[in-house]
Amino acid sequence: MDAERLTQDFTRSASEKLALNLKQITRCANLLDDEELWQRANAHCNSVGNLILHLTGNVRQWVLAGIAGEPFDRDRAAEFAQRGPLSAEQVVAALEQIVSRAIRVISGLSPADVSAARKIQGYELSTLSAVFHVVEHFSCHTGQIVHMTKVLRDVDLSLYDTDGRRLSGDAATP
Repeated sequence: MDAERLTQDFTRSASEKLALNLKQITRCANLLDDEELWQRANAHCNSVGNLILHLTGNVRQWVLAGIAGEPFDRDRAAEFAQRGPLSAEQVVAALEQIVSRAIRVISGLSPADVSAARKIQGYELSTLSAVFHVVEHFSCHTGQIVHMTKVLRDVDLSLYDTDGRRLSGDAATP
């Protein structure tokens, strides 16, 4: 596979994974009331609302600022300090806007862009590594949000049947 096709495959896969995880986060946030959105299991845990704010800041810093070069001054500590009263609609709308813009940036990357060196949050890495970090980080917190929603709401949020096939019928997306 040549560099162009490999880049297209990587950026398509990264964009699709972000979009699928965003749908799952939106689904979960919409099931929670405002109190549940900001509920913490204990002092060492974050709420669903905090994780959504954190993902918004992370994607904005790593993709929009770190890759696309947009100015951005992040207050990471504030993402975790927030206790509400922001609604699910507010925090999800901000995340959706940032992820949509990030997907456009990622989708437009060329092979030269993917191999370009970046300095993001004090780390020196390639654009490819930065995108990989964002997708991995987003997926990890999506899993936490799904788990917390299952605990708080006692709902089945599985996207797969017992044979591991997507319930949407889309067998092409793992």
